[in-house]
Amino acid sequence: MKLIPTSIPDVLLFEPQVFGDERGFFMETFRQSEFESLFTQAGCVCPTFVQENMSRSQKHVLRGLHYQVQQAQGKLIRVTAGSIFDVAVDIRKGSKTYGQWFSQVLSADNKLQMYIPPGFAHGFYTLSDYADIIYKCTDYYAPEFERTLAWNDPLLAIDWPIAQGIEPILSDKDRAAMA
Repeated sequence: MKLIPTSIPDVLLFEPQVFGDERGFFMETFRQSEFESLFTQAGCVCPTFVQENMSRSQKHVLRGLHYQVQQAQGKLIRVTAGSIFDVAVDIRKGSKTYGQWFSQVLSADNKLQMYIPPGFAHGFYTLSDYADIIYKCTDYYAPEFERTLAWNDPLLAIDWPIAQGIEPILSDKDRAAMA
C-alpha cells in the first residue's frame, strides 16, 4: 500500500499494490498493521473502524455534503464499480484548512482509497452509469446528529464536474440543504 499526501494534510489517499495477470487481479484493501504504519508516516493517529457500508448510485447522483455534529465519522472510501468525484470539506473550527476542500476521482480502475477524518463534510458525484462505493467508518451512523451542507454553497465554490445543462440528482435531504 502506498500513501499519497493531499493538499489537506489529514485527508489521505492510499494506492494498493495490485497483482494482476490474464486471469484478473488481487489486491489487499485493508490490513490494520499496514494502515497503522502509513498513518504514523503521515503524522496522523490511525483510526479504528467500527462500521462498513456499501451504496450504489446511478449517473449524475450527488450525495452530500454530509457530516455528524456528534459521533463524527472518519471514512475510508473506495469504489468497486464505476467512478465518482469524491469531496472532503474541512469543517473543523480552528483548523488551518477550515473551509477548504479536496477532491479526487475514485474508481474501480484506479483503485484509490481516500481517508476523510472526523470533522469533515463528505459528498460525491457519480461520473459513471452507476458506482458501487464501500466505506469504513470510525463511528456509528447516528441520523439524529446528521447534518448537510449545501453542495453548491458559493463560499465553498466546489468545482463539481457537472456538465452544462445537467441537473444533479439529489435526495430530499440534500435538496433541502440548498435553502
